[in-house]
Amino acid sequence: MTTSPLPGPLVDDTWLAARLDDPRLVVLDATVLLPSPRHDGDHRCASGREGWVRRHLPGSRYADLTGDFTDSDAPCHFAAPGPEALAGALARVGVGEGSAVVVYDTGGGIWAARLWWMLRAVSVPAAVLDGGLAAWESAGRPLASGDDTVPVPEVTPVTPVSRPGVWTDVHEVGAISRGEQPGTLVCALPAGGFVGSVPTRYSRRGHIPGSRSLPGRELLDAEGRLLPAADLAARVGAVLDTTDAPVVLYCGGGVSAAGVALALTLLGREDVSLYDGSLEEWSKDPARPLELGGAAPTRPGQGD
Repeated sequence: MTTSPLPGPLVDDTWLAARLDDPRLVVLDATVLLPSPRHDGDHRCASGREGWVRRHLPGSRYADLTGDFTDSDAPCHFAAPGPEALAGALARVGVGEGSAVVVYDTGGGIWAARLWWMLRAVSVPAAVLDGGLAAWESAGRPLASGDDTVPVPEVTPVTPVSRPGVWTDVHEVGAISRGEQPGTLVCALPAGGFVGSVPTRYSRRGHIPGSRSLPGRELLDAEGRLLPAADLAARVGAVLDTTDAPVVLYCGGGVSAAGVALALTLLGREDVSLYDGSLEEWSKDPARPLELGGAAPTRPGQGD
C-alpha cells in the first residue's frame, strides 16, 4: 500500500507549495456559492466552477459539490453520494488508487471540509488547505487561470472503504434529541441561525431540541485559518468535554458542520459524526420539533 504524503487533515500553504509537483497529490477546489437567505425558504446556490476558471492554484481541478459530488436523487442539497458514485466522481478529476487529495475553497474552508469529510468517510487520504485560496494568495504564491489545459489522467478508481460512525441519520438524531439514545447534538450555524433570529434557507427556523451551539466561523481567525491549537481547544471546551460522546454535528445542510468536524478531528476526537440532512431534512417534517430563542448554550458549568 502506498503511504500517504499527507501529514494530517490540515496542511498550510508552505507545505503544499513545496509539494505541488508530487504526482501522488491531487489538489481540488470545492467552492460553492451560497449567498445568505433574503427570507425564509430562500435557498440559492451555484457551482463555483467559473471562479475556479478565473483563478486557482496551479494544477488544481474543480470538484463540484452541486454536481458530480452530490447525490442528485436525494431530497436535500449537498447530500453525500454513495461510495461507488463518489469513487467515480473522484476518478473524473484524476483521483484514483494511490492518490492523496488536498482540498481548498474561497468560502472560509467549509466546502473544503465538506469534501474532506466525504473522502474521510470512504478512507481516501485527504487534507484541507488552511486558509484556502486567500492564504495561498496572501503568501504571494502564483495563481493560474483558464479551464483544464492538461487532460485529466486515466486512473484506477479508488476502492471505497466505508468508515463506521461517520454519518448519523434523522432517526438517530431524533432519538438523541429525545434522550432515548446517548449523544450530544451540536449545531454549527451562527448564533442567529441557532436561536432563529435571522432568515433560514429552510422551511422553519430554530435548532433541534437539546442541541448545543458551536458556530463553525468562531473556530477561524481573522484570516480564515483555524485557530491555534490551544485557542481551538479552549473554544471547543466551552461547549464540549470528553464525556459528551458521541458528538453529532449538524447545520443547515451538512457543510458548516464539516468545518467543526475538521476542528474536532484536529483536537484528536474520534467520536464525531455528521447529520447529513441537517436542518434542511429535519425542518421539512412539522412533526419534528424545533426550538426558537434562548441563549446559545455552552457546556454546563461554563460561561458565555
